[in-house]
Formats: sequence, C-alpha cells, structure tokens
Amino acid sequence: MGTYIDGLIETRMAGGAWEMAVDLLDFGLWKARHARECLFGYGGSLGVERPLFDQRGWPEDACDEVPKECDELNHSHSYATWAEIAAVDWDAPLCDGPDGNRLGEWRPGPDGELVLDDVVWAPIKVLDAAEELFGEDLMPSEWPPGGEVRLNGAVYRPVILTPRMFASPDGSWGPVWATMRELAVVHGDENVRLVVWFG
Repeated sequence: MGTYIDGLIETRMAGGAWEMAVDLLDFGLWKARHARECLFGYGGSLGVERPLFDQRGWPEDACDEVPKECDELNHSHSYATWAEIAAVDWDAPLCDGPDGNRLGEWRPGPDGELVLDDVVWAPIKVLDAAEELFGEDLMPSEWPPGGEVRLNGAVYRPVILTPRMFASPDGSWGPVWATMRELAVVHGDENVRLVVWFG
C-alpha cells in the first residue's frame, strides 16, 4: 500500500490568519517517495542526510484544514513558505558522498553533449561492466574518482543526490511551485506556505 502525501497550500490574509488556498491532492503527487524524502525527510530509501524542510511539525498558526494531531493518517508534518522554497539551491548536495546503490545515467542531449537523463538503481549489467573495468566488485560509491561505465549508448557515473533529481521546478512538483509562485505575487513570498503530512 505505502504512504501517501497529503497537504495544502495556504495564504496569510490581511488580518494575519492563514487560509487554505489549494488542496495538495489536486496535484496528483500520491506517494512521491523520493521527492518527499528529499523535501521533508519522510520515508523513501535514498538515505538523504539533509532534507530541505525536515519534519518541522505543523505551524502553530496553520489554517483549520491542517490536522493538528498525529495518527495513522496524519503524521510527520512539515511546512515551508514560498520565500524558503524560492531560495532553494536545487543542485546542492543532500548527502556528503555518492549514493551507494544508484547511478546517474547520462545520454546525449539535443546538442550532442551528455546530460543527466535519469538516476537509476545500479543495473547488474553496469555493475558487471564496472567490475571488469576496475578489476574488482565495487558499488557505485566505491568507484575510483572519475570512474564511469559506457554501455548501450549511455554513460553511468556515481551521483551525489540533489533536490533537482527528484523534486525539480520542471518536474512533477513543478505545478506546486508554480501555483505558490503565482499566489506569492498577490500575497507576498512570506505569506504563502505549503503544509504537508503523510498517511
């Protein structure tokens, strides 16, 4: 079954009270396991060491639609204002070293230069090729500096995880960020806030 992400975007009115503006369920994010780990530090299997907005709880002044309790369907709350999200460095490392099990898969882009196409669980064929290339059985984080494997038109390299890989402004979370940006034009960056919980 797994755990689903729930939440809302709220705006602060002139009198100071927060009101719900958009239901996060409208964006169809559902489980979003890797993104929720990178953003809010909940669940997932990436081993993220520095989530962006790590389980902060719910804001004390959150709107009435935010559940103010923890149970099976409402737990691991967190939040972030648009000002905080707008300031995120999407390419900053979330961990101190390369992921132990995943590889970046680079492929030629429109201009022919290699671009990161995906972050994948290390395929057995790539690990076998790496063992032949490096002379020993190594996981991605153990590859020598600059080590890479070329296979079937792709180049595989160890990666240090970043927010852009799983919650980028032009990915599945893009509509959330765009909506918050538009609301911030009206209400101000500090007066638009994303509140999430899981269940």
